[in-house]
Amino acid sequence: MVTLTLLDTQHKTPIKQWCFEGSSVIRIGRAVDNHVVLNDSLVSRYHLELKQFITGNKGDAWQVVSQGTNGTFLDGVLVTKSTLPDNSLLQLAQGGPLLKFQLQDIPEPTALPWQPIPQEKENVSASSCNHEGNSPNNIFCVHCGQPLNVIQRIRHYQILRTLGQGGMGTTYLAWDGTGLSTGVPQLLVLKQMNADMARIAKAQELFEREANTLKCLNYPGIPKYYDFFVEGGKKYLAMELIHGQDLEKRVYNTGPVAPNQAIAWMIQTCDILDYLHNQDQPLIHRDIKPANLMVRNANNRIVVLDFGAVKETGTAPGTRIGAEGYCAPEQERGQPLTQSDLYAIGPTLIFLLTGENPLRFFRQRGRGFCFDVKSVPTITPQLREVIERVTEPLPRDRFQSAKELTKALISATS
Repeated sequence: MVTLTLLDTQHKTPIKQWCFEGSSVIRIGRAVDNHVVLNDSLVSRYHLELKQFITGNKGDAWQVVSQGTNGTFLDGVLVTKSTLPDNSLLQLAQGGPLLKFQLQDIPEPTALPWQPIPQEKENVSASSCNHEGNSPNNIFCVHCGQPLNVIQRIRHYQILRTLGQGGMGTTYLAWDGTGLSTGVPQLLVLKQMNADMARIAKAQELFEREANTLKCLNYPGIPKYYDFFVEGGKKYLAMELIHGQDLEKRVYNTGPVAPNQAIAWMIQTCDILDYLHNQDQPLIHRDIKPANLMVRNANNRIVVLDFGAVKETGTAPGTRIGAEGYCAPEQERGQPLTQSDLYAIGPTLIFLLTGENPLRFFRQRGRGFCFDVKSVPTITPQLREVIERVTEPLPRDRFQSAKELTKALISATS
């Protein structure tokens, strides 16, 4: 039996697994009629085939035949046709999806075309595997696929590490080995509300609002909702793990972004805002800023994070929420509009292109304030006009919709 495991390219942790019993050919590519479908722009429609052949006294063996435009790498070496060793790694294009190829003599008792990593057999797998050869940074064993270090268990979730801690709560990297919440076993984010915050009514409202909002949304640029529950008096939200880096960390680590890339990311952000603003009851995010915009490693596309501050339009004025420098004047007064989300695109662009706090470019103009970016060489006059208009003090003077802002950003692309 052949087992193919999709690995995270950065951490080499399992994401999804397929098992094939009695197959002599396995086709892998982007087209939906492949046995393994990988929706990645680097992957060709029919990228490669795995073929079984007879080797005589050694029994059956497998070979890879690459047909992909961007090439196939076997254990880091570019190949067009090659024998497949057991436990070898196949990468579909440089920087593309990574698959681990494994042969098993004893077939699993299942007729499914793919199956998740068998959580029910965790103890058996762990006892028969000594976990040798794992990198210190590995979360899962590269041989048996089981977690190497489980900090604690919360319901059917295995907590593998702490991702972050803040005033509101703690965020964990968790493994749903049963697939009860996600449909298939996979990594996810589990957010736990701090016990002291649970005593504050507003904090409870924001935490539950994020869960209720995500539960009703379904869009590629928004994390998927999986579960919300109370355990031991603490509230938990399970949601999609985004493999990537937020724009704030990215700029701090690598410096300012090229103008065309910054504009492309803001166009993608506008696309997500357009989805939110055009719900039956329009939603305002209220906290658009670089730290809440994640870039997926897989496709370099934006995902908007942190929906705890989301507010429906037409509701009564509420608590002032928003990051200094990115928050529109009317939002400062507790009266956000959909145009308030668009306002934040301006200072976000300034941060991406300069690597500096946008408040450094905030100047008084008449009775109000505006962003003055004339001195920034990477901001063209056309892009400067977009930034100045989207950050006008009065909402009526700004772009009125995300689509309108998108058109202006496209026109400003050099």
